[in-house]
Amino acid sequence: MALVNWLRRNLVVIAGLLTLGYLLLPNIIVTVFSFNEPRGRFNYEWQQFSADAWKDPCGVSDLCGSLSVSLRIAFWATLGATALGTMIAFALVRYRFRARGAINSLIFLPMAMPEVVMAASLLTLFLNMGAQLGFWTILIAHVMFCLSFVVTAVKARVMSMDPRLEQAAQDLYAGPFQTFIRVTLPIAAPGIAAGALLAFALSFDDFIITNFNAGSTVTFPMFVWGSAQRGTPVQINVIGTAMFLVAVLFVLASMVIGNRRTKQKA
Repeated sequence: MALVNWLRRNLVVIAGLLTLGYLLLPNIIVTVFSFNEPRGRFNYEWQQFSADAWKDPCGVSDLCGSLSVSLRIAFWATLGATALGTMIAFALVRYRFRARGAINSLIFLPMAMPEVVMAASLLTLFLNMGAQLGFWTILIAHVMFCLSFVVTAVKARVMSMDPRLEQAAQDLYAGPFQTFIRVTLPIAAPGIAAGALLAFALSFDDFIITNFNAGSTVTFPMFVWGSAQRGTPVQINVIGTAMFLVAVLFVLASMVIGNRRTKQKA
């Protein structure tokens, strides 16, 4: 009886922990196999512990080159999508103009459309324009599909903002630029940061749209897919584990900073 009562009281916590464990299971497996020393070409079965791959993560030809390409594309795509998406979000929330409702609906189209459809459409567009497929076509494509996610994240934040704060700043003789920099932008910053992080993750991870519009350029997801056809080097697991750890550290740092600010305000 006591066990049943305890389960009832902690059912939500247990369900949450089980769900979190299920979501993290692939990352745990990738981390474990980054210390494996496979006997064949494929790193699918555990053989013995080895840290050689961590000592030389760029030991596989073109791995770090493709990683560099993916990071550069993700960085510039994040900047472009965040800048454009933030302006679009403010325009959709703060201003009334013709076709506003249609634009609001169209913003969600790239999020709902299958990636293969968008990839084929972009490829057709680039070929009709005579553009050379490569780094720039990938970047344009990534900015396009990341834009919707940034607009959605920033728009949700802007809609929850209290306009009286900006009005108070204007009553205190702050100009439009000062009001935006010192009041509006700091309040909207969490939404902008969330949109930027989402855009970076989506751009770095994308394969289908990139594969259609890459030409001879090879990104990290394309390298992983190509390696899976002939063998999976352990260094791929090393890079994946490193990216996961960086993301976790970034989230933990954000939580610590947020808690400190909350305590200071209290």
